[in-house]
Amino acid sequence: MHGSIHVVKVLIFGIFLLLVESVVGKHFTDLWAVYIKGGEEMAKAVAARHGFIYVGQIMPDYYHFQHRKVAKRSTFASTHYHQPLAEDSDVLWVEQQVAKSRQKRNVAFNDPKWPLMWYLNRGSGLDMNVLKAWDMGYTGKGVVVTILDDGIEKDHPDLSRNYDPNASYDVNGHDPDPQPRYDYSNENRHGTRCAGEVAAHADNNVCGLGVAYNARIGGVRMLDGDVTDSVEAQSLGLNFDHIHIYSASWGPDDDGRTVDGPATLARKAFYDGITRGRKGLGSIYVWASGNGGRDSDNCNCDGYTNSIYTISISSATENGHIPWYSEACSSTLATTYSSGSGGEKQIVTTDLRKSCTETHTGTSGSAPLAAGIIALALEANPMLTWRDMQHIVVETAKADNLNAPDWAFNGVGKKVSHSFGFGLMDAAAMVSLARNWTTVPAQHICEIRCSDHNSRIIPTNGKIFVPLTTDGCEHTVNHVKYLEHVQARITLSSYRRGEIRIFLSSPSNTRSTLLAKRTRDVSKEGFNNWAFMTTHNWGEPAKGQWTLEIENGASIAELKEWTLVMMGTSPHLTKRNGSTQSGSNNATSDGSFTCAGVTSNGICIECKPGYFKMGEHCVAHCPQHYFGSVQGSKSMLHSQGECKLCHDSCLNCKGSKPTDCFQCASGFERKGDVCEKKMIWDLLDPDVMKHLAWAIILCIAAILLFSVVFGILQARERGRLCWKNKPNYVPDWGKGHYDGVTPNLAMHDRDMEAEFSLPAKTHTLFSQAIGYKHQRCSNRPGQFV
Repeated sequence: MHGSIHVVKVLIFGIFLLLVESVVGKHFTDLWAVYIKGGEEMAKAVAARHGFIYVGQIMPDYYHFQHRKVAKRSTFASTHYHQPLAEDSDVLWVEQQVAKSRQKRNVAFNDPKWPLMWYLNRGSGLDMNVLKAWDMGYTGKGVVVTILDDGIEKDHPDLSRNYDPNASYDVNGHDPDPQPRYDYSNENRHGTRCAGEVAAHADNNVCGLGVAYNARIGGVRMLDGDVTDSVEAQSLGLNFDHIHIYSASWGPDDDGRTVDGPATLARKAFYDGITRGRKGLGSIYVWASGNGGRDSDNCNCDGYTNSIYTISISSATENGHIPWYSEACSSTLATTYSSGSGGEKQIVTTDLRKSCTETHTGTSGSAPLAAGIIALALEANPMLTWRDMQHIVVETAKADNLNAPDWAFNGVGKKVSHSFGFGLMDAAAMVSLARNWTTVPAQHICEIRCSDHNSRIIPTNGKIFVPLTTDGCEHTVNHVKYLEHVQARITLSSYRRGEIRIFLSSPSNTRSTLLAKRTRDVSKEGFNNWAFMTTHNWGEPAKGQWTLEIENGASIAELKEWTLVMMGTSPHLTKRNGSTQSGSNNATSDGSFTCAGVTSNGICIECKPGYFKMGEHCVAHCPQHYFGSVQGSKSMLHSQGECKLCHDSCLNCKGSKPTDCFQCASGFERKGDVCEKKMIWDLLDPDVMKHLAWAIILCIAAILLFSVVFGILQARERGRLCWKNKPNYVPDWGKGHYDGVTPNLAMHDRDMEAEFSLPAKTHTLFSQAIGYKHQRCSNRPGQFV
């Protein structure tokens, strides 16, 4: 009976505590914050006086005390220990610390397609770090993006909230309404799909969400009709003080034989946009690099993607490979994810008729993602110019995890590829760098025309090299010291244009492929002052010898003239913005924008949001064989991540387990959920085979050595092999007597003759030999021969 009463009492007391906790809502800890003047020793003395443990300093004059007799969590304040401490004359202020409820603001959207948006949410450094940019508070708010395409479904439930009529127009229909034309095939869905990638509304239980889901989105209907120079110009220049970013996923035919670009009015619209748009900061044009890879097309034959005014964006597949449709060229600046081959995932976005799709593809899917990321950076710093944005893209793009055979470092250590540009765009790194960016110096343009006015015949199946030495227009107002864009404007005739290959090598020995072979291009028109552009020399010095190299696979070709156009600045750019290149474009270690805290020796101890701790440096993306983790890392100022090792079987991974591999390391192959070591004949371990091979070799060597020694001993035993006796030693009294630098050679010879009584002929030869050596020594002072 008494036991039952005791149990009831315990239950009642427990319920009472729960009620008190729910009403009071506070959890007092065993820690106190104390304000004491007089330094650390005084604080320690006060703690000892009242039975507290001195934990450490919080900030100057504020200290942490702990009491062991107080529960770590309690709903009641410990007044018994608090009051004496508060009444101490050396204590100016004291407070028992309360544990507060603080939740990580992890992104969790209710949009039904959000789990399928792999290119935004798969983490471990294998997406474009958009989640981290969102966590930093950037969602595109205040930025206006327009899609130049076939219209935009403005009343789509995932677009209507962010739709901006001032960023929209129907150029084909000459009215303000960009609503697409509907037909049975839904062919005018392209613009609506691109718009959803940029600014589809978040957390509304509809479809997915855009990269800049709080940006304003507009659309220009200009592809659903005859596309003329005036149509393009009107679209490119629409309301350029209101619109910040123009995204275009179109261009000339990607058929491998077209060479075309903007005409007079469109060129003027581009120029007006970058000089006058955004109130003089410059409109930002984002362009898809093209889908003509299957037809061996080259985006340097597309005057939109190879313009210095556009940010040309290529694609990478889910697994980091070059897509089948990708066009490799030197004008590509960076890359975002898109579709790949069969089995690889595609892009999720809004679709026509208020629907949703999971099958958006090609570089058409890449450019809007880039536009959305740029919108995040522009929200972080609205004062960025059009050139600032290109620099930020170059400095933060990450080359790791993208697989291309032509990755190379340029003259200042930036990693670049013709398929991926400077690498995958990194949203978190871009907004971090944008926040503290210093506007780049004015652009200088230095043009050097080849002084050889004679045309050059390019032999059949041959090549020519045309060197050009420049000082970068030094001592002029056009002086270019550090490069951004470089153009080679070439006039060339050819019997078959597609057989021409063009390369440009810089003074830093960076070799750009300006034009690759295009097998379908059978035109005899050649090139007429066509501007081939490369970004691969970004940051390099302009001064020195450049070399134009042209290969000809056809019967007749002739280089008529060419001009080198170098664009860049005179002051150094990266020093102004604290950006240094370190192998990979994203592995920056300069604390000016990646480090949140450094030691007195300048070693980084903490990274800013969006970066991972890697040794003593902060990197925007962990290198191969490492993955980014935020679990278990300790930070003073920010919740940060660190790079941890993958399992030995993984090249890229999301964790340390064998089942966490995204890509297998060399010598391993995918089997089910894990990467297993490749076996010889599916039986023998290659590592064991190496040791076994060495063991066999050593055994054979030991057997051979034993056989030789045994054979020698047997031969001697049987008298077939005799040792040769060593002759008695007769001292040679002449040894050590020769002095190669004896000043009195005649006396030296006489002494020798007297001592050895050499025959006359022998003596003469010996004297001549001594004299010859002595002469060589005198002719080469300081050397003994």
